[in-house]
Amino acid sequence: MGLFDIFNRQRQNGHDHVMAVETAMPDIPEATFIEKEKPEQPEEKVIPAFNGGIHLLYDFLDKNYESKGYNDALMNPDTTHLDQNVIALKNDLERSIRKVKTFYEDFIRQINFHITSRSRSGMIDTVEELTVKKETAESHIKQVIEIEEQAKLNEGVGHGIIISYSRGFRNGLAAISGHIILNKNF
Repeated sequence: MGLFDIFNRQRQNGHDHVMAVETAMPDIPEATFIEKEKPEQPEEKVIPAFNGGIHLLYDFLDKNYESKGYNDALMNPDTTHLDQNVIALKNDLERSIRKVKTFYEDFIRQINFHITSRSRSGMIDTVEELTVKKETAESHIKQVIEIEEQAKLNEGVGHGIIISYSRGFRNGLAAISGHIILNKNF
């Protein structure tokens, strides 16, 4: 029997060897080799976050500082730790205010350039839209300055984070006392 006689063999019992090999192979699902396209779904429009605006400041002010103070007291129940963290919170608030003010100052400079440029081109509607944006930015920066001035006087929403943190810290101290001292049986 020669080397190439495999290809010239006669069928045995009505089947050739090629058919036997094919039927012996397991079925492989189509999904293994072929990726079917998924039906296109309309994409949801993602609204980008407004980076640097007054929303950054309000996000900072809206955080829960009471639970942070409580947890800090449990970790280090020293009043100097409270004082240091209050100073750190004030610095964080001041830094956030500076970021927001810088953002709006830059934004207003850009708007002024666009207003001047577009008014020279006679784009009246665009200039009016830009003017409205500028007025909104100026209104926001006035709010930021008001928050800053109130925080310096330990008043307003900026001072609210200090009150919240201090309350949480004191509650943490009370919890430690309650757990260690008040629950002891004599």
